[in-house]
Amino acid sequence: MRNVDTTQSERVRTARGFFAALDQSGGSTPKALAEYGIERDRYSSDAEMFDLVHAMRTRVLTSPAFDGSRILAAILFEQTMEREVNGVPTARYLWDEKNVVPFLKVDKGLAAEQDGVQLMKPIDTLDDLLERAQRHQIFGTKMRSVINDAAEAGITAIVDQQFDYAGRIMAAGLVPIIEPEVSIHSPHKEQAEMLLHDAIAKHVQGLPGDAAVMLKLTIPTQVGLYGDLASDPRVLRVVALSGGYSRDEACDLLARDPTLIASFSRALLEGLAESQTDEQFNAQLDSSIEQIYRASVDKEPAG
Repeated sequence: MRNVDTTQSERVRTARGFFAALDQSGGSTPKALAEYGIERDRYSSDAEMFDLVHAMRTRVLTSPAFDGSRILAAILFEQTMEREVNGVPTARYLWDEKNVVPFLKVDKGLAAEQDGVQLMKPIDTLDDLLERAQRHQIFGTKMRSVINDAAEAGITAIVDQQFDYAGRIMAAGLVPIIEPEVSIHSPHKEQAEMLLHDAIAKHVQGLPGDAAVMLKLTIPTQVGLYGDLASDPRVLRVVALSGGYSRDEACDLLARDPTLIASFSRALLEGLAESQTDEQFNAQLDSSIEQIYRASVDKEPAG
């Protein structure tokens, strides 16, 4: 078992910056490509689609705007980990060339809704995935489930499932990001977040003192709700997803919450297009990164 890299661990825990989530999988890739200006008539197979999305991600990762001065980590899709950027395996390129810590999305998507939530489908290939992640010198993992309503039984089941897998991931020497997303459209969003907070806190309290987990959560209605979790030594960092908000909205909300930094996906890529010149593309990406970085590190008083 490879021990967690202490340089990377310290960077994730204490450095100023945010996470770039570049982990769209098969289901969400067509939408990501369409927003980038590549419609479905441009590809006729999954292989072609994944080649196009890798070209898009490569353009982001190799941009001079994308580096460790503002971006702490990047979350990768399994196929991206297995591919190369500028002739170097992606995870190694991120750390060696950009000083960005690599994470891997490990979930297999969502099950049908039950008890107001969508659990993760079984991650039946987890052991193999963790072994390959170790080989690629991946630091940690990410897995997402979704809470649609304030249903205590469903939220308990979501958090139990997340921490069960997290235990296996920690045993393999990686740091799990637990992502039970509360839908921003939930009719009882604030109550759902209260239930989620309590369920997570219970599990964190049960972890051994040397455990290391991370949380990726919807920006809560109640500012600072996750502050006690963020300050627990077993929680390396609490990061926020953009959750369907525009980048401007997500950054405004994030800037008010002193306990969170961003881990944005769609909001990071908003405004980028295949048709842009490299100069235009890099300028747009630089502007987006700066906006998200500022919302992550320069906190405003709430109100």
